[in-house]
Amino acid sequence: MNPLNSPLEVGVRALVLLAESHPEPLDLAELALLDYALLHSGEFDGPPSLHPDLPARTGELGMKRVVLEQALLVLIRAGLADLEPDHDGLMYRATERGPAFVDILEAPYVGSLRERAEWAVHHYAPGADVRAATRAILNRPTEAQHG
Repeated sequence: MNPLNSPLEVGVRALVLLAESHPEPLDLAELALLDYALLHSGEFDGPPSLHPDLPARTGELGMKRVVLEQALLVLIRAGLADLEPDHDGLMYRATERGPAFVDILEAPYVGSLRERAEWAVHHYAPGADVRAATRAILNRPTEAQHG
């Protein structure tokens, strides 16, 4: 199993985001956008990006949803997140165990994730039009097109 962008890695990032937004739920589109912003926060005047700014990074958003859905199922099975219906669709929420689980994770990478999740949830995303923000990222020219 490749741990990079596997359901396990994406699940940890999703749980960190859900724990930061707790008790407010997030839908799949919000989680995908927040995960992208968390990894590439430097692009949005946030903390330095965790992942390198590669030219093809906007393609991550398209592939992210499938792995994110798999990751969320892992979190639900582990009792760390719940899926609930809402008038707008399906929403994901950290259970009471979710934030407690994140609190016991001590790796430096998790600390960086938590810092960026706090920024993404409370400074980048409040009131954001998720569709418009996602479209803006997807329609961004790559560096290769600039040269």
